[in-house]
Amino acid sequence: MAVMTDELGIRRGHALRAAVERGLIDEREPVVGLLDITGIEDSATALHAAFATPGVEITHTFAVKAASLVPVLALLGECGLGAEVASPGEMALARAAGIPADRIVLDSPAKTRAELREALTLGVAVNADNPQELERIDALRADAGSASPVGLRVNPQIGAGSIGAMSTATATSKFGVALRDPGAEEWVLRAYAGRPWMNRLHTHTGSQGVPLELMVAGVRAAYELAERINAAAGRRQVTVLDIGGGLPVNFDSDAVTPSYAEYADLLRAEVPGLFDGRYGLVTEFGRSMLAKNGTVLARVEYAKSAGGRPIAVTHAGAQVATRTVFVPDAWPLRVLALDAKGREKAGEPVVQDVAGPCCFAGDLVAKGRPLPLLESGDHVALLDTGAYYFSNHFAYNSLPRPAVLGYTALPDGTVEFTPVRTAQSEAELIAESGGGLPPLRRASR
Repeated sequence: MAVMTDELGIRRGHALRAAVERGLIDEREPVVGLLDITGIEDSATALHAAFATPGVEITHTFAVKAASLVPVLALLGECGLGAEVASPGEMALARAAGIPADRIVLDSPAKTRAELREALTLGVAVNADNPQELERIDALRADAGSASPVGLRVNPQIGAGSIGAMSTATATSKFGVALRDPGAEEWVLRAYAGRPWMNRLHTHTGSQGVPLELMVAGVRAAYELAERINAAAGRRQVTVLDIGGGLPVNFDSDAVTPSYAEYADLLRAEVPGLFDGRYGLVTEFGRSMLAKNGTVLARVEYAKSAGGRPIAVTHAGAQVATRTVFVPDAWPLRVLALDAKGREKAGEPVVQDVAGPCCFAGDLVAKGRPLPLLESGDHVALLDTGAYYFSNHFAYNSLPRPAVLGYTALPDGTVEFTPVRTAQSEAELIAESGGGLPPLRRASR
């Protein structure tokens, strides 16, 4: 069932107009990111409500890679979420946001000893990816005297969704222990038998392009494995199942579908043992929490044509919409045509391209898209960009990271903006590019 969010569109419209009217987008900063604070809070509320089950302890964490912005992580922390981190940088961001160690989960296929040592010292939960990493944890855990929860990530090898590069449960996925490989499950049973302190099991099947049924099949495989581990141990050794995240997002409209409630209800129907009180649950949602609550707003610098095709040249391209530009069929975005005052344009749709500022021909966020004809001085809004689009900046042409602003919009049109990230300055860009270091000297011959 689709959840319609008319309020989201109304708030977004107020914010777009206010951002233009107040000069938050101009020649100096011709592109800006906007985040709907109310929408983020609503997403958190919907997640808690969907999974809430009497007698079941549930920890919801946010996948930091989806929005690596400290104020956003802090807001989600206030909404009762923890953080799922996959690098030392993400760990630092989560801690800077005030997320307590007991609500942080470390997942990564390439954890160094230093990363593991830090996590185990802090008491952060760790999901081991492979046998070699588990051996490292054995040694480090003994040295640190750690009480960190430790689990093992498994790959149920149940197949791919519609986007191969995003699918984590294929036969040859780089993530986790491949359960259907010869001898793999036997090794898993031995690994748990020899480590009575290892009490978690982790899987992550979901991603964009993966249907709910496939996600549930991955969780079911992990649940059934936990039952076999506990039967072999003769006790409840695995007490927590980390079922990952990856709920896909509808990029075709403002409808929120699938919803957390749909996913949780399907899990209850297909894997009822998850909710009978014997296991605690951990989730790691990211894109579905933020995508619909974010918008990229950019100026149209020029309007031109080539081969009879109108082209709007804007300041939002591959640097902010990297996946959309390079893999447009998998990551299409809705584009709103706005006038010079930030209001949605009227007029008959005209097939046109919406281009970005990067110096390569394929820098298009929309190709052959029917929109009211865009003109110089207009604006475009790229919708559903709250997740990943503000994290995965692509510094092509040394284009700076844009500012990101949170907003609260009231029904009467009143809008309050709050800084989330300032625009990257030229000085910061130069420093990042080695500007403070001595020049390279010519090699002696």
